[in-house]
Amino acid sequence: MITIFTPSFADEADTNAQNLSVKEIVARLDPARFAVTMLHQGPPDPRIAARPNTRLLRCQKHGNTARGISDLLFHTPDIYFFPREGPLDAAFLKLRRALHLRTRLIAYIVSGGLYREPYAAARQRNIREADSVVANNTYLALLLKEKMGIQTSAVIYDGVDRRYFFPPDTKEKSELTVLYAGSLRAYKRVSMVVQEAARHPDVRFRIAGTGEEERTCKDLATKLTCKNVEFLGHLSPAQLGSEMRAAEIFFFPSIIEGHPQVLVQAAASGLPVVCSRIYRPDYVRDGITGFLADDDQEFSEKLDCLIRDAALRRTMGDASVAHATHYEWDDIARNWEQLFLRS
Repeated sequence: MITIFTPSFADEADTNAQNLSVKEIVARLDPARFAVTMLHQGPPDPRIAARPNTRLLRCQKHGNTARGISDLLFHTPDIYFFPREGPLDAAFLKLRRALHLRTRLIAYIVSGGLYREPYAAARQRNIREADSVVANNTYLALLLKEKMGIQTSAVIYDGVDRRYFFPPDTKEKSELTVLYAGSLRAYKRVSMVVQEAARHPDVRFRIAGTGEEERTCKDLATKLTCKNVEFLGHLSPAQLGSEMRAAEIFFFPSIIEGHPQVLVQAAASGLPVVCSRIYRPDYVRDGITGFLADDDQEFSEKLDCLIRDAALRRTMGDASVAHATHYEWDDIARNWEQLFLRS
């Protein structure tokens, strides 16, 4: 029995992309071979709660680091999986060095912001101290090698949850809809979605997500008299899947990413995607399942192309569904099992 601790949350309502990934992995790990400890605040994912050989540590308002360290020392795991940037991770890694604990550290790198504050030092620490470093796409593996001289142990992608993300029964839609989904932060450039809506008043634009730029984007929509923009707020995975099946184009102008899961979710839902080339997403095949844009002008041009051409939308949507089959969680979880067994 291999024991694994991960500072990831098992809450059913938690939609953080990193926690979603860990939940999908743990739910599929063989309970006869792997005992797992996770954190939680609210009701856990039923699959995790029902899984044998699974411990859930409840987080409270205060004292979580002390309780976590006490538990880790009393139940020292074979593997510490997916360290983050919090005080629990820092404290355990310090004790790991001081006490020469034999716990293996497996870092999963899902962001290209290796030097972006405020967590740059913690991210780099996790990578340097890891026994195995796994990237979630080929470009991140290249960045790790070029920027830090780190050779990754493997590239293991995040998968798509087929409970929520699948193509619609029919391609017929009442009106053309462009969807954005993600946080509303400056680097996501959601203001560009609003600007494109102003250029296409006959097209429906829907924006899913929340964040500090929400007020700014809403004010811009008012300034540009965009009556065709709707702000949906935070959506559950089930709600997001429904929105994707009701849309025809997924427009994602963000320029700072790792390998965003929302792109494979859109692909599995049959949507052609327009996103940035800068982080080289493997989830999008340029010119086949969507378009990778190099600059703002190309973002607009590629979106215009899809808005004009219904046949192209259908062809790329079908290709997206086929491409998404390469990212099935059952296959991905087996890759993690093999890595845990080798560690």
